[in-house]
Amino acid sequence: MKLIGKKIRMLRHQKGWSQEEVSKQLDISIPAFSKIETGITDVNISRLEQISALFKLTVVQLLSYSEPEQELRLTADMDALVKKLHERESEVIDLQKKIIELYEEIRSMKSFA
Repeated sequence: MKLIGKKIRMLRHQKGWSQEEVSKQLDISIPAFSKIETGITDVNISRLEQISALFKLTVVQLLSYSEPEQELRLTADMDALVKKLHERESEVIDLQKKIIELYEEIRSMKSFA
């Protein structure tokens, strides 16, 4: 429970929300939410679903704990891979254009012969 609470606290900080704001959205008291973040209270499935929806995550994502530094590295790696993918897509499009141009050139040469 402490790991889940730690992740919930990290997510709350990332959003810039106070415990009061989150507790209002979850319709629970501030002390009750504080106990969730500190791992004192066991959280049931319906509460996990409510919390994950609040942070726009699946319950699995909420329960899959990783350190913030690791998450930042994974995000940076993912961004780099997406950038490479876009570059490769552009290269493929350029190559397709060249193939079409060559095809048109060959076709026009055949029509002159």
